[in-house]
Amino acid sequence: MSDRIRVRGARQHNLKGIDIDIERGAFTVLTGPSGSGKSSLAFDTIYAEGQRRYIESLSTYAKQFLERMPKPDVDLVEGVSPSVAIDQSNRVQSSRSTVGTITEVYDYLRLLWARVGTTVCPECGRSVVPDTVTSATDALLESGPKTRLAIAFPIPREERRNGERVVKNLRARGYVRVLADGRELYLPDIDLEEEEGEGDEVRALTRAREALVIVDRVGSRAEDRERIADSLAAAFAEGRGAAVALLWRDGAGAPERRDFEEAHRCGPCGLAFPQPTPQLFSFNSPAGACDTCTGFGAVLEYSPQLIVPDPGRSLDEGALDPWSKPRYRRERARLREFAAASGLDASLPWEALPDESRDVLLNGGEYAGKRFRGVIPFLRSKEKKRYKAYIRVFLRQYQLPERCSECDGYRLKSESLNVRVGGRHIAEVARWTVKEISGWLAAGLDLTRFQREVASTILRELEHRTSFLEEVGLGYLTLDRQARSLSGGEMQRIRLASCLGSRLVSTLYVLDEPTIGLHPHDIYAFTGVLERLASRGNTVLVVEHEPSVLERADRIVELGPGAGEQGGEIVFEGGWDDILTSGTGTGEALARRAAAAGRGASPSGGGPRLVLRGARLHNVRGVDVAIPLGSLTLVTGVSGSGKSTLIRGVLYHALEREITDRSSAKPHLGEPAGAWDRLEGAEFLEDVVLVDQRPIGRTPRSNPATYIGAFTALRNAYAAVPEARSRGYEAGYFSFNRPGGRCERCKGAGEETVEMVFLADVSVPCEACGGSRYRPEVLEIEIRGRSIRDALDMTVDEAIRFFIRHDRLGARLWQLQRVGLGYLRLGQPATTLSGGEAQRLKIARELARRGGRGRRLYILDEPTVGLGVAEVGTLVAVLRELVGEGHAVVVVEHNLDVVAEADWVIDMGPGLAEDGGRIVAAGPPAVIAESEASRTGAFLRARAERLGLDAAVAGAGSA
Repeated sequence: MSDRIRVRGARQHNLKGIDIDIERGAFTVLTGPSGSGKSSLAFDTIYAEGQRRYIESLSTYAKQFLERMPKPDVDLVEGVSPSVAIDQSNRVQSSRSTVGTITEVYDYLRLLWARVGTTVCPECGRSVVPDTVTSATDALLESGPKTRLAIAFPIPREERRNGERVVKNLRARGYVRVLADGRELYLPDIDLEEEEGEGDEVRALTRAREALVIVDRVGSRAEDRERIADSLAAAFAEGRGAAVALLWRDGAGAPERRDFEEAHRCGPCGLAFPQPTPQLFSFNSPAGACDTCTGFGAVLEYSPQLIVPDPGRSLDEGALDPWSKPRYRRERARLREFAAASGLDASLPWEALPDESRDVLLNGGEYAGKRFRGVIPFLRSKEKKRYKAYIRVFLRQYQLPERCSECDGYRLKSESLNVRVGGRHIAEVARWTVKEISGWLAAGLDLTRFQREVASTILRELEHRTSFLEEVGLGYLTLDRQARSLSGGEMQRIRLASCLGSRLVSTLYVLDEPTIGLHPHDIYAFTGVLERLASRGNTVLVVEHEPSVLERADRIVELGPGAGEQGGEIVFEGGWDDILTSGTGTGEALARRAAAAGRGASPSGGGPRLVLRGARLHNVRGVDVAIPLGSLTLVTGVSGSGKSTLIRGVLYHALEREITDRSSAKPHLGEPAGAWDRLEGAEFLEDVVLVDQRPIGRTPRSNPATYIGAFTALRNAYAAVPEARSRGYEAGYFSFNRPGGRCERCKGAGEETVEMVFLADVSVPCEACGGSRYRPEVLEIEIRGRSIRDALDMTVDEAIRFFIRHDRLGARLWQLQRVGLGYLRLGQPATTLSGGEAQRLKIARELARRGGRGRRLYILDEPTVGLGVAEVGTLVAVLRELVGEGHAVVVVEHNLDVVAEADWVIDMGPGLAEDGGRIVAAGPPAVIAESEASRTGAFLRARAERLGLDAAVAGAGSA
């Protein structure tokens, strides 16, 4: 195979027929402005062609289970290895999927517990170890050569109901002695022909609590080993896996008893346990899942705090939220009747009502001599109609998951939790972090030599996988954390750790900004992982903007020079030293960073402050944080230190509650609002705005133009055309989401989906409108020769130039251009936008509608995602503009260039998970850089030192 991946004539999306050779077994980084074509080259061309070739080699039947990828628009792709794409998406929705299951660490733990786990009896605490003939023989021989043995097997009481039949059966099989509750019965002497009925010895046999049939009486000398083994084998066979040995030691009167069990059964207690198998420890299998919670670890219960979301409301004002819905007028009438009859004041706030009355209103019962049904019984009565979707949605909003009382949240049956390794059951270990599990394994488990040999391969695999997770910066994750709660960056690094665990070679790995969410402290170690992948002979192709990653890459390829139609070309190929003097957009930005450093923080000491005291959520416990208003505040810290928990989980919801008297938190869906003691300074704010990376739309009908509000201005512009007025076309006719001007066959979607049985579904342009979304007569309305469809196909930059006389439309689109989204097409489906693009769209919308309101606090979560090095400064300028207008901006961010530009920095740590959740330093960037306790400060100091070097290199190159 060639030592290079050769791409010729790549024209996918905005790529302009580029040719490129990528060295196999090397670490290559694609960089450049947003929308310059990096992902189009890496994912939509190189990876897509490799994946398409693999899928085409499969049978038609197998193809139906795989995602079909269209052939990319390229002339030639050669030398592509089997490829793995690792992007930022987290498509996991099931709460059954955890970090442990998707990393396969939990699967190896299940195998470890099944192979070397020891069952512990919950009654007596003894280890339940199945015996064999060999182990039982060894145990008896250890009693000494002078010990006399009697080997027997028990007869269950239910099998001794007919004494005569038992005696005859035992005689026929050659047994002569039975111990009935310690009394020895000699079977040949028992008279079964007595005329008066059942004899005394037969009654003793049938009524005894325990009856042991003596198989053999033998000594315990070494030469008796074979005879002991044969007797034990017979006892196990006759006793259905149970055998009993009575030992008479030197001069002892009463015998010592030893019970042996081939099955998992505790002899003294009589409790039977299942044979440990991997399925026994799976909460996704009926064999191991708790019967009460079916493996979820929690059950849904109706929550009073959701039923009464605002205790300050009265019954008249709808304190009982379920009955505030329009359809429940009858329940509201009954509530008023009960309040009047029982003497309750329906105008009093809920919290002012007597405790007894509140309990009756919620759970039903009698108050003041009057009976009332209660809200919770009412909700339960609705559960019989859960087959209706709206009923399920209605009930779910009043339920909270509560820890299952049967399994204590461990998800597993008690039989599974009885099995221990190193004194721990598997669910206990699953609650640990990856770092804690790694330390537990490194400390060594208390295993026998045989168990150690059996578990050696499993332990080695566990150690590898946990170490890989730590290397990619995920040591703070617990195994039982739900996978759907992971960020896109965390999920991407988990996939990368899984690839490391598989130890593949000669593979192409394509990654999309894997450093998202990583602190500079974590990026250094993470980049080492990418280098190790390449050193194994794999080809690592990364779309990335982080300078420290670019510096350690074997080769850097920059696409550009601009975005969208202005991009799609290769403007640089080379190494780190070369790009600093290349004169390209990224190169100039890297060399220019020294000039931007040390701008000086804005004064932040004399103005009003927002103070949150006693913040509590997850690993944040009792934190006090002060944020200067009218400033750009950066919250940073190592990954997992509690930044988002403090700002998004507590501060945002606290401000929502204080300013708007509501909270967008959805505790019934696992999104808690956190807790706090006191919030000071909220009176200085008119509103709080969260700008995150969640998608702006779930369907292709949503696009940048509709989200920013430009589509309304665009439709008005076409409706104002004289031809449109003469035909009576109002602005609604130019919307593909409303009846009128849209194509009714595809309902304005522009395409139809044809279901294929054994192949992937095919989306084809609508036959009626040809994919235009509109009726032909609507497309006849044009502005300077362009229809509404043509306008939606324009990029933002093109539309601004074309509609230069339409001020309102231009003002909206200008906001998109300012945040670096000028390359987006107006009608581009929102489902195709990245998280970073969605976040910048939200920033643009806030910029477009910010007039006419007072001071606001903007909260952003890593807004530099997807931005090239040259574009970060543009984003900072936009945030500075918001600050200049008197607003406050709080950004959760790791990018050191942004941190250095902040007015105020809050650094959290010092470590992650339980070692984090505290503020280790706060102040201007210069103060953080001087802090010895701050990891961010150490990197700020290193950055300042490196910037001087970079500036010198840039100056030498320009001279």
